[in-house]
Amino acid sequence: MPENYWHLSKCNLFNQMQPEDIRTLAATSRVESFKRGDSIYLPQDRADEVLLLVSGRIKICHLTPDGKQSILVFIEPGEVFGELCLFDHDFREEYAEATENSRVIFLPRKFLSEYMDSHSHMMRAFSKLVGERRLRIEKRLRNLLFHSNRERLIFLLIELLEQYGQETDGAVELKIKLSHQEMANIIGSTRETVTVVLGELQKEGILEIARRRVKILQLDLLASQVHTSRICLPENKSMPLASQSPVSVSY
Repeated sequence: MPENYWHLSKCNLFNQMQPEDIRTLAATSRVESFKRGDSIYLPQDRADEVLLLVSGRIKICHLTPDGKQSILVFIEPGEVFGELCLFDHDFREEYAEATENSRVIFLPRKFLSEYMDSHSHMMRAFSKLVGERRLRIEKRLRNLLFHSNRERLIFLLIELLEQYGQETDGAVELKIKLSHQEMANIIGSTRETVTVVLGELQKEGILEIARRRVKILQLDLLASQVHTSRICLPENKSMPLASQSPVSVSY
């Protein structure tokens, strides 16, 4: 069975298609490999394909008016990106860059657009994907507008915990590594400010920084500073904030 077919059939967006339709889509797609730091697409590139990440990690970014990078979202294996081309976006507005060595399947816009026209469930699935990502970005923008650098960083740590957190021996560890510069690019700050705020949180005993990892020692105290009463972990789990269990965050 072709590799493309297997990956498409495992993707939540495509696994409800008929096998023959998946085979047709797989036959018209192509796979490319990218090294860390490579661009997958750039602003103003033609938006003729939807992309499926097979392995690695991709960040979707845009440039601010002063030329700084702003990270909008991270794409994980099995996720689709570049989907706005299905909604009358002929050119890319943002850019996609590999943060790890990655493999990407490029899916033709024409086939998917025609399929969506005759299969309403696919239209709903892509519309839901666009809506969820937009809500996540809008939430982060609200944090940028109305909160301090310290609060922005705390919100980011909680957001990453909810997306990448994994319980391990009574703790929760983030399965993603971000540099201080990447954190700054997400929250609209500077690397120096992120470093200072993490240092302050460490002095206060809220977290501990060691060996390129941030270990949160007082999760309830961290969350209370941004008036959060509950943290939802992946797979609909949640952690009560009365717990003092350490939480590890890679950076």
